[in-house]
Amino acid sequence: MTKKPGQSVRGSKTGRPIMVLFDLVGQRWVLRILWELQDRHLSFRNLQAQCGGISPTSLNNRLKNLRELQFVELTGQGYCLTAQGKKLGERLMDLSRWADEWAQEL
Repeated sequence: MTKKPGQSVRGSKTGRPIMVLFDLVGQRWVLRILWELQDRHLSFRNLQAQCGGISPTSLNNRLKNLRELQFVELTGQGYCLTAQGKKLGERLMDLSRWADEWAQEL
């Protein structure tokens, strides 16, 4: 079952949206899937090949969750990020740049 804002997730009984998001992106393969779909459409097989090592069952489960949360959609051209998925990608890149700066300071 896909957890949505308002539902308890690992580490949060309140289901605050940020905690639900952290729970989602903390799942194995989710960030990789989002990364691979940044600027392109990929078929299930091509996405699986790009993720190297993910089982079809795991990929199917992750895609199901990402679709239910409206970060990924399936079109005639394959899987791609939704507008919301692209916004998330932008925020993750901001976080990545911040993490690089932080690492340099350590």
